[in-house]
Amino acid sequence: MVECTPATDAVDESFLFLTRAGIDTHQEAVVYMREDCHVCRSEGFSAQSRVRVCVGERSIIATLNIVRGEFLSHQKAALSESAWLLLGAQEGDKARFKHAPPVESMSHVRGKLYGKPITLDGARAIINDISQERYSDIQLAAYVTACASTSLSLPETIAITQAMVECGQRFDWGKGVQVLDKHCVGGLPGNRTTPIVVAIVAANGLLMPKTSSRAITSPAGTADTMETLTQVTLSFEAMRAVVEKEGACLAWGGSVALSPTDDIIIRVERALDLDSEGQLVASVISKKIAAGSTHVLIDIPVGPTAKVRSQALAERLGTLLTRTGEALGLQVKTLYSDGSQPVGRGVGPALEARDVLAVLQGRAGAPLDLRQRALTVAAALLELGGACAPRAGLALATTTLESGAAWRKFVAICEAQGGLKTPPVAAHQHPILASRTGIVALFNNRVISRLASLAGAPTAPAAGLDLHVRLGDRVEAGQPVMTLHAEAAGELEYALDFYRSHPEVLRIEEEVV
Repeated sequence: MVECTPATDAVDESFLFLTRAGIDTHQEAVVYMREDCHVCRSEGFSAQSRVRVCVGERSIIATLNIVRGEFLSHQKAALSESAWLLLGAQEGDKARFKHAPPVESMSHVRGKLYGKPITLDGARAIINDISQERYSDIQLAAYVTACASTSLSLPETIAITQAMVECGQRFDWGKGVQVLDKHCVGGLPGNRTTPIVVAIVAANGLLMPKTSSRAITSPAGTADTMETLTQVTLSFEAMRAVVEKEGACLAWGGSVALSPTDDIIIRVERALDLDSEGQLVASVISKKIAAGSTHVLIDIPVGPTAKVRSQALAERLGTLLTRTGEALGLQVKTLYSDGSQPVGRGVGPALEARDVLAVLQGRAGAPLDLRQRALTVAAALLELGGACAPRAGLALATTTLESGAAWRKFVAICEAQGGLKTPPVAAHQHPILASRTGIVALFNNRVISRLASLAGAPTAPAAGLDLHVRLGDRVEAGQPVMTLHAEAAGELEYALDFYRSHPEVLRIEEEVV
């Protein structure tokens, strides 16, 4: 780390007073300066320069945005919200500035773009620099693109996974303790089985400290959905306390610094709409190892519009996950499932939470497909964890759910994390009607996800869509097939405009008599 040497004002006047810009740049730290201020002129800064901002012994690296006009005085520099919080700045702090040192690990990224494999030392250098916030968003985009465009080999994937584990905190639940976990590779709207599975598994006395990501390219991640029900931003110590009390948790992985580079990379993957195979594996396995897991079940949905589109690709991904896990001491089992249509009815954080509650509470009309998928995954984990004999998992999982034991455990976990909340309801709802009479023949999972995202999900937690039909259902012209939910009228109209220009959201074919 480059130190910022304090200087007296009488000798060194190369400082500016800090002010809070109030600009949300998400996780990227940004500093704003006038192009004609004395610091810009003396240091030779230009737009997009990487700048070290120093206040006393505290410092961060930020991307410089140049300001013209009266937005700032010559004596001030403004910080974005993320930069302000990261630095722990106070209004009027005196800050000094210098060029950030070159990010040497970018040589490994450039090498990958030109076909040179990433070594373990290269992976450690890259991941360490990312975790220390030394990469700009442009450099992060280059890394994500390098991983996606030329693909990561198994040794590269193992190296990056190991580097991601090494740079974060790691739970240790005790020698010889079996710790279970699960993950779905995604691409299937509404497939929110995790809260149900965790409740069933923990209700049977098995340990399952579940951390989840926020959405990358989907309208909701498990952390987004759970956040509508309880607190998911837990400290390392708070997560341990919840698990020690209830045997499980449902937390956001980014809040406990388990594989901390993951959320930084995910932010750029989301913006680029990229989710590369090797980085996906590194993300999943690193977080499982950091959570202290010993046995993991990976659900890989396969379908023509899912993330994984063929059984051959699914098996290749399964092999990569299994072998990466084995190389780092983790036992991985894969489960291949039907990815031909969305799961449940709701797509979006609050709507998916509503479906989860319906299944856990055993309500009449709860989505049967979500219930069955959750039972299948839970059954495999119960058998993997030794809670029952082989092939007896489904019966045990079903009994746990139907007896109310899973619901009671879910409530207990939520209470331990800060209390159980009621999911919000969108202020704006609009039905979408069938254009013709016939049979529902196809759902385009990718377009459905896009439609829910344009309605505001997951940023607006109540936004998304409700599906009223399934594959094979007969519908009449004018019958509602889905309902869009939005928190703002503008987002609702935006999503409707998209739907009107993308009729392939679902396909209705003429009924064959």
